[in-house]
Amino acid sequence: MKFFKYQGTGNDFIMIDDREQTFNLSKAEIEMLCHRRFGVGADGLILIQDAEGYDFRMVYYNADGGEGSMCGNGGRCIVRFAHDLGIFDKETSFIAVDGKHEASVTPDLVSLKMSDTAAVSDKDGLHFYDTGSPHVIKYIDNLDELDVDGAGSAIRNSEFWKVNGGTNVNFVEAIDEQRIKVRTYERGVEAETFSCGTGVTACVLDRFVVAACQSPIAIVTKGGDLEVSFHVNADHSFTNIYLIGPAKRVFEGVLA
Repeated sequence: MKFFKYQGTGNDFIMIDDREQTFNLSKAEIEMLCHRRFGVGADGLILIQDAEGYDFRMVYYNADGGEGSMCGNGGRCIVRFAHDLGIFDKETSFIAVDGKHEASVTPDLVSLKMSDTAAVSDKDGLHFYDTGSPHVIKYIDNLDELDVDGAGSAIRNSEFWKVNGGTNVNFVEAIDEQRIKVRTYERGVEAETFSCGTGVTACVLDRFVVAACQSPIAIVTKGGDLEVSFHVNADHSFTNIYLIGPAKRVFEGVLA
């Protein structure tokens, strides 16, 4: 089975062209492939499949082998993958677990339209957004010094989230009015990743709520820089959300 490795600001994925629907790996086998010592090494595995009425379907598996919710950087990477496969030229529409997405590509960037997002809600004392995946946000000074794995795991595995479906955890430091630094603890990976697309999207929307910052907002992650633009509705929900950043092929190979 041929595979490709892509990364978007350090969030890396195994990509498989499954348009003939021959993929049949188990949860344990997917987890092994994503393992950074015994497999290819990735934050997740993504299949590209045919889908009636769309250019393609995105099927995403977390690094633990379980099928996951929407992944923003994974979405940008699969758009680049589909473009590299010749499925579309400049603009595309595809279906993922959270519904329809639109995207466009340039030589350097992929712009991905994210799902509309409800107004902020409070969950266990933290701001919460569902941007295709669930995210809570906590503001931190001196973010570079934070033990993200420890602090993120404590929230992710708290009693509240054990009975409420689990969450990703984002730690944010404001740089200025239009820039933030974000570090994310991702469920499914159960560790900090270099970047999280749905996570930075949630953090940008929260900057509007907390500090009235206007679209677009730039984000600094461990893996590189991203930008999110958005529109705020009268009911404080969000539409026309775009996640913008690089997505690149790293290498390809064959699974033995």
